[in-house]
Amino acid sequence: QERLSQVQSHLASSEVDIPRGKESILRKSPDDIVVTCALRTPITRGGKGGFKDTAAPDLLVHTFKSLISSSGIDPSLVEDISVGNVLAPGSGATEFRAAALVAGFPETTALKSLNRQCSSGLQACVDIANAIRCGMIDIGVGAGVESMSSQYGPGAVSEFSELLDGHREAKNCKVPMGVLSEQMASDRKITREAQDAFAARSYQRAEAAQKAGKFRNEIVPMKVKWVDPKTDEEKELVVDKDDGIRSGMSVEGLAKIKAAFKEGGSIHAGNASQVSDGAAAVLLMKRSTAEKLGQKIVGKFVCSSVVGVKPLLMGIGPWKAIPVALEKAGIGKEEVDLWEINEAFASQCVWCVKELGLDESKVNPNGGAIAFGHPLGCTGARQVSTLFNELGRTGQKVGVTSMCVGTGMGMAAVWVKE
Repeated sequence: QERLSQVQSHLASSEVDIPRGKESILRKSPDDIVVTCALRTPITRGGKGGFKDTAAPDLLVHTFKSLISSSGIDPSLVEDISVGNVLAPGSGATEFRAAALVAGFPETTALKSLNRQCSSGLQACVDIANAIRCGMIDIGVGAGVESMSSQYGPGAVSEFSELLDGHREAKNCKVPMGVLSEQMASDRKITREAQDAFAARSYQRAEAAQKAGKFRNEIVPMKVKWVDPKTDEEKELVVDKDDGIRSGMSVEGLAKIKAAFKEGGSIHAGNASQVSDGAAAVLLMKRSTAEKLGQKIVGKFVCSSVVGVKPLLMGIGPWKAIPVALEKAGIGKEEVDLWEINEAFASQCVWCVKELGLDESKVNPNGGAIAFGHPLGCTGARQVSTLFNELGRTGQKVGVTSMCVGTGMGMAAVWVKE
């Protein structure tokens, strides 16, 4: 009996020593999957902005070169690269492999492209993190890129076969996102006023952040050739900031914009994400590897989640994915310092934030895709650089990135700033 009491005492004291909640994910381990560099190009307006004449692989070359120079990593040590892309034929697999070679990665660095719609950039980062965690590789890059200027349009989705069209839920996968989001807003009673208020706040936050220089540390300027649409004159310019951010946006101004998908509807160009161009990249490895190489650790990847929802309810994806990611991390929503939730449409963001009970001041504090754009394959990787930049600037630790995903999915990931 005395021995049993001793064992129970030891077990009880051991349980006290086991970190839980936020403390558990703040704890450092040699096996942590860490980020040593996360950066992005500016995000520019599709068809009008600074990158309208720049091909997606060229954006990627510049992003890769910047990642190598900023991190100081020996490119021959990078074993695999994963690139998220939505619109390019074949998700750009051939061109992106070529882009990696041009950027300075040797032929020994493998590359794949992938497409999980709007979460492609995040999925690319997660795939690399998981490959490192399971021992397949030691060092890798998760990236995302999109040129919506050159590849956005009806050709992005092929015609459904008779078999697919004959299945009701499957057929819903091709309903345009604007149309289904309008229906969701109506069904869930998300008013236009609430959407416009959210959108105005996104613009105002982004404008203030840009003026304060808050994005400078995550953006790598790029020199490009740009054709003036008025004169057809080719010019050389340096793109060094997001050019979709509009100044002076207000609820009153947004209220004057005509609904885009339904007469008397609530969704319009001012409260939905912009069509945009851009690229982003994230360098990942184990903490032990980073320390051995002298790489500065920006933060770490904790875990991720991916879920499915009804195709017509695509917008609720974050609402379903975020709790799953938090449960895997062993933390509650109150322990998250910052949320980067993609603003595909104000309607779905308003609903998700409300249903999850999140503190709005912690959600996209520097604006989101409504204000500066959503280059589809890029966004998930872009959010990582934006999240770590703001966590570092404000001295906070725990962040979550998330987005809804076309055809009815959601994805989320938990990150910790070093």
